[in-house]
Amino acid sequence: MATSTPHPAQKPPVAVICVGMAGSGKTTFMQRINAHLHEKHQQSPSTTAPPYVLNLDPAVRSVPFDSNIDIRDSVNYKEVMKQYNLGPNGGILTSLNLFSTKIDQVMGILEKRCLPQPSPQQEQQTAPPKLLPTHILLDTPGQIEVFVWSASGSILLSALASSFPTVLAYIIDTPRTTANTSTFMSNMLYAISILYKTRLPMILVFNKTDVKGEEEAVEWMRDFEAFQAALRKEEEDAMGGEGSGGGGYMGSLLNSMSLVLEEFYNALSVVGVSAMTGEGVEGFFEAVEGKRGEFEREYKPELERRRGEAEKQKGEVRELEARRMMRDMSVSSKAKGTGKYAGAGGGGRPKREEPETVSDAEAMSEDEEDEGGLEDPDEEEMDEDAMFEEGLKARYEAALREQQGPAASVKSAEYIRKSQG
Repeated sequence: MATSTPHPAQKPPVAVICVGMAGSGKTTFMQRINAHLHEKHQQSPSTTAPPYVLNLDPAVRSVPFDSNIDIRDSVNYKEVMKQYNLGPNGGILTSLNLFSTKIDQVMGILEKRCLPQPSPQQEQQTAPPKLLPTHILLDTPGQIEVFVWSASGSILLSALASSFPTVLAYIIDTPRTTANTSTFMSNMLYAISILYKTRLPMILVFNKTDVKGEEEAVEWMRDFEAFQAALRKEEEDAMGGEGSGGGGYMGSLLNSMSLVLEEFYNALSVVGVSAMTGEGVEGFFEAVEGKRGEFEREYKPELERRRGEAEKQKGEVRELEARRMMRDMSVSSKAKGTGKYAGAGGGGRPKREEPETVSDAEAMSEDEEDEGGLEDPDEEEMDEDAMFEEGLKARYEAALREQQGPAASVKSAEYIRKSQG
């Protein structure tokens, strides 16, 4: 009997999210890295699979790559502008907000296409496992505020990071950024804002190195004195009427910020890439693999901790709502005389037959003495209330089990044990 050789487990693909200002070359960079991964697939089709590509720019007319999921198939950007009376930027933000309402469907597709799926045992023995993509590529709009303060950016990124290692690639227009120190510092501030908002690993990609190399920008990041020298030169040129660099308070501000951001620079991976020629793409993917390990070590435990806290809060809210519901049902039954209080008086106790004659009253009194004396009506009501509450708890647990599955049943059982203890 022939035995099949076990195949090593495939790693989940890493999601690379390309963000950056308008005109920085994000879409061209996306086309370049997508073509690079497709070329690797063609060279060894039995070991690698093509990437899974998403386009999240609703206003782009055409993209130079084929996307598996396109926001334009779900949201009509021009109709959003017309319906909500918005401008171009507001239309893009609103389109992304509308698309984020379908994030559960998007994640369902991604998990089905990009994660290993359980298959029947016979099929596992006869057929090799399906190759999964090694990368998920996302192109985003140039409206960078989507990821700085908008809710849709946080929803999309947190959903991706919950299932896949996620890395941000912040694309920078190198010639424009190194034109003066103030533009460079503005770009760095945007990058740090996104980094601390998303709490995900980030790679600074200095694009368009075929026009101007990234060496000067990297030197400004790594060497504070080099940045100061460039700033002083700009101030001298501005005073001589030869430039528009930082002068006066602006120079002091840039000096102070460069000192503050020194620690931020040390935490970043920096690569220079030319999306036009393809130079530096291999170095970019090496940096991506390094950030994958960083995500697993540092970011994933933090995400799981935050997810656990959120689930705990949801459980506490459900438990509080269950207590309120059972208390309201109990009060309603007492007031209406329904349920176990059917036929009861206003106080919730069963009505007793009134004696018609003195002889009947004496006979009823003798019967009560023979049964062991008078019973405490309050104690009897407490016993009935406890039984009624237990019945409500059991019915509530059964309803939760039917609607929400085994997990909700376990939580209900825990709640009942706590309430009984």
